[in-house]
Amino acid sequence: MLRSDRHSRILEHVAAHGSADVNRLSVLLGVSQATVRRDLRQLSERRLLERTHGGAVLGGLGIELPLRHRLDRRSPHKQAIARAAAELVPAGAVVGLTGGSTTSEVARLLADRGPVTVVTNAVNIAAALVLRPDVALTVTGGTARKESYELVGPSAEKTLGDHHTDIAFLGVDGISAAHGCTTHDQVEAATDRAFAQHSSRTVVVADHTKLGRATFAKICPTAAVHTLITNACACEDELDAIAETGVRITLA
Repeated sequence: MLRSDRHSRILEHVAAHGSADVNRLSVLLGVSQATVRRDLRQLSERRLLERTHGGAVLGGLGIELPLRHRLDRRSPHKQAIARAAAELVPAGAVVGLTGGSTTSEVARLLADRGPVTVVTNAVNIAAALVLRPDVALTVTGGTARKESYELVGPSAEKTLGDHHTDIAFLGVDGISAAHGCTTHDQVEAATDRAFAQHSSRTVVVADHTKLGRATFAKICPTAAVHTLITNACACEDELDAIAETGVRITLA
């Protein structure tokens, strides 16, 4: 396994479970404990996790995986969620897409199907769609975040305020009945909130690792979400609590 692949697996494991020990990672990756320790040291130096005696934990309120790591391996869960999301979009609809690994998969499916109008602040999504003949593309302005490939800030929010979408798909870092939809960066949260405010329907696409989780910056309460699309591994108690706030739940 290449070092970049090992790093992606480690980050995904720590993000999903909150921590990891050297022994378990050694078995998971099929490499020596010495290799795992070296990988953890390198990831810690890049501030993607925090080392502990015998392993690693999430840093602070939780690490934010740079999008390049999240796109390295296309999760079957996220692909299923994206397919369910694309089924909600009628032909010719105007669709808002925030950045994220799952929303990137939604974009690919919509472009393959077309025709569709897309409003996005994600530069990777824009690059993938700009030459598609059946996609009418609008890209916001804003300041680029290297972690998520998103354009955020007042310029992005102004563009979103000047447009109305039929349906907006939000990628989030956490969603819970108690804390609503959250992400790691407060400026990004404000831009994501603008997507929701200027759309007829807000749909959150999030796999089970995001449920019951709260990160630093609040995007919106769950009551502002029309539909949550997640996978069948999601915690039933959290799903019930979210549904009680009026959110429609779709399991992909």
